[in-house]
Amino acid sequence: MKFGVVTFPGSNCDQDMVYVLRDIMKQEVVELWHKSHDLQDADFVVLPGGFSYGDYLRSGAIARFSPIMKEVIDHANRGGYVMGVCNGFQILTESHLLPGALLHNTNQKFICKNIHLKTATNNTIVTSNHDLNKAYQIPIAHGEGNFHISEEGLKEIQDNDQVLYRYCDEQGNITKESNPNGSIDNIAGVTNKHRNVFGMMPHPERAADAVLRNQDGLALFESILNNVSA
Repeated sequence: MKFGVVTFPGSNCDQDMVYVLRDIMKQEVVELWHKSHDLQDADFVVLPGGFSYGDYLRSGAIARFSPIMKEVIDHANRGGYVMGVCNGFQILTESHLLPGALLHNTNQKFICKNIHLKTATNNTIVTSNHDLNKAYQIPIAHGEGNFHISEEGLKEIQDNDQVLYRYCDEQGNITKESNPNGSIDNIAGVTNKHRNVFGMMPHPERAADAVLRNQDGLALFESILNNVSA
């Protein structure tokens, strides 16, 4: 499996993602610059967290027009795998590769802390190995993580089993109090209808190293590798 990690002006989690994929998961990784038109034959493209173009207009709105995104969109439309984390998730919704939008957190503040996630489905390559009863501890760091979608759109992604994760408490209970940003239905991540594009606000790459004393994020990376042949 060959991974490509895109760097936009303002990305700050690209090297974290490269480190986990290359050094911990022992995968081939290429670093992709936002002005490039070449995915370098990457099988799986990752849009990392950060503040692309300073988030001066709307998170992900300018990055959506970076030259590399034409290639990413074409790759996704051909069935290639794409994952966006935090700002990457925002870019994927702005690119219409994923449903919904990410709005300002309801408290209007930037939130950086550990939260808990409950996996909503095993029916994707990124979640197939997850324990549906476990509360995974994963960090968040965002100011616009409030997932919003119309009532009709919410019903559609629920009916199509497109919700990846929901915010929960430490015991796995999905409650209003465990929702850090106001996301509708406590949604923390979604996939597209074809299950080849994935987005999530929490940072699994920040919970994938024993040095950090938290390896809950490894479940996502292990699931990908266990379900896609090299």
